[in-house]
Amino acid sequence: MAVTALHSAATGLSSLSREIDIIANNLANVNTTGFKGLRANFEDLLYQAKEQPGIENAQGDRTPAGLFVGLGTRISNTQFDQTQGDPINTGGDFDVMINGKGFFQVRVADDTGNGVAYTRAGNFFVNAEGQMVLGNSTGPLLTNPEIQIDAEAFDIGISEDGRITGLLPGATERTEFGQLQLATFVNPAGLTAIGGNLLIENEASGPPIVGTPNEANFGSILHKYLESSNVDPVKELVSLIKTQRAFELNSQTIQAADEALKVISNLRRG
Repeated sequence: MAVTALHSAATGLSSLSREIDIIANNLANVNTTGFKGLRANFEDLLYQAKEQPGIENAQGDRTPAGLFVGLGTRISNTQFDQTQGDPINTGGDFDVMINGKGFFQVRVADDTGNGVAYTRAGNFFVNAEGQMVLGNSTGPLLTNPEIQIDAEAFDIGISEDGRITGLLPGATERTEFGQLQLATFVNPAGLTAIGGNLLIENEASGPPIVGTPNEANFGSILHKYLESSNVDPVKELVSLIKTQRAFELNSQTIQAADEALKVISNLRRG
């Protein structure tokens, strides 16, 4: 009956409304350093089997197909687009970009991700204690390893393998302050986003695999570059238009089902 259509259309409206939220967040972060866009994955719900396929009829023949009525849709999950963003030349002494696979590691509250979060954003600063911190609203400390920069250091250089060096007053040779390490995951799409350009591990992502940049499966470091958001505004706007149209179609389905129910109700009264 039309009640099933009402339910199916309602699930469509709910799911499409959530997809609009996801697209809106992608567009809002089009200028967020290292941001990875999210994609909504849909799946159909259960089916009512009115007639099973292969049932023998009165003539002894078996039906080639059954009769199924679906009960709508839902968003099964959201998936991070792991495509690398474009490099942006900033000229910043502590701006770095990962060219390839990997995440920087920063320290966060102990109750999330065992005290470590992961990020593709490389807009680092040096705090009052000379420690490298991520340039978001909380300034988490770069960790594994922590890197201390001498207050008098200048002409900072960061190599492709993550070695951070600089000159000290009166010195003729460069001083090394530490080496960046990267982490990768078997399933990076499974990481949990907690805001602030940060992700934390969970059972879906698996444990981190830590290594040196520009070695094995790890990306190299580009100094004085930042990775831009990988959100394509044109594609997102096209997705938004498609979602809006689908939302309108589902609302029309509800109107049609409501009209059908009115007709059925009037027939009963007659």
